[in-house]
Amino acid sequence: MIPIGLKGRADSLVTQENTATAACSGALPVFGTPFMIALMEQAAFSSLSPYLSEGESTVGTKLQISHLAATPIGMRIWAECTVTEVDRKRIVFAVSAYDESGIIGEGIHERFIVNSKKFLQKTEAKRGE
Repeated sequence: MIPIGLKGRADSLVTQENTATAACSGALPVFGTPFMIALMEQAAFSSLSPYLSEGESTVGTKLQISHLAATPIGMRIWAECTVTEVDRKRIVFAVSAYDESGIIGEGIHERFIVNSKKFLQKTEAKRGE
């Protein structure tokens, strides 16, 4: 059982490869919002891994975030998450992201536990083969 209050964290460093410019989401060499989202999802996904049965994974289904502050190349960044709700296979997280100066983003993230094989079979069926 996944406990309410379960915490997770993912760390990174701002490089040219994870800027808004690299993501084509902006023209400035600052930490890109798509990469902040990915860091938040990484924290959530990795926090759940020990609670999954063999053959299970999780998929992100909802994310509502605010990117509050820019972070320049060279700064350390991290995302933290806390489980706030568990409803069978649906898990809701409070997520936040930080750089060395303070908070840079926050929001809510939702994930679902799936059977990996069935999920991929259903996805491949979209091809109509």
